[in-house]
Amino acid sequence: MKDIFHRLKAGELVHLDDPEFYRVDEVVHRTIALSPLLNASTNINDARSKLSEIIGSSLDESTTVFTPFYTNFGRFIDIGKHVFINHACSFLDMGGITLEDHVLIGPRVNLVTENHPLSPSERRGMLCQPILIKQNAWIGAGATILPGVTIGENAVVAAGAVVAKDVPDNVVVAGVPAKIVKKIGHDHS
Repeated sequence: MKDIFHRLKAGELVHLDDPEFYRVDEVVHRTIALSPLLNASTNINDARSKLSEIIGSSLDESTTVFTPFYTNFGRFIDIGKHVFINHACSFLDMGGITLEDHVLIGPRVNLVTENHPLSPSERRGMLCQPILIKQNAWIGAGATILPGVTIGENAVVAAGAVVAKDVPDNVVVAGVPAKIVKKIGHDHS
């Protein structure tokens, strides 16, 4: 049997009474303990260092994270180079969150990879799907990206949008639910 972390990332239904769920709880408890240290950071280098400790890999020096920053798990976050994450973002990452290079994340953005079944008898279980934000995408203030969504290269998600479906490259999406409102032309400079 695959371990619980592989099952979560594979999108399998994992019940909270799963015999391996204590392993998830251990990571969550560690992240909860480290989060106040991250959010007490007094400079960008300290914030980058503390978030690196939470996610278990070093963030590149070109990446900026403004605190406060919230995550319930942290170990399945992968952040590229020249990424900017503004204040008060929340990353629920048990399904995996990848931010490629040059991604911009506005304030109060929610990236949510975790869900629950609709059936009341199964609702205490977890269903996770990854979020991928491709290079040079920009997620506007207060937007929410839901489980399983890929945001294409150079795409823009307007402030306040709720994105439940994949977003193609080079478009702007807006609204609830988010829909394509504009295509983005290529720079010729």
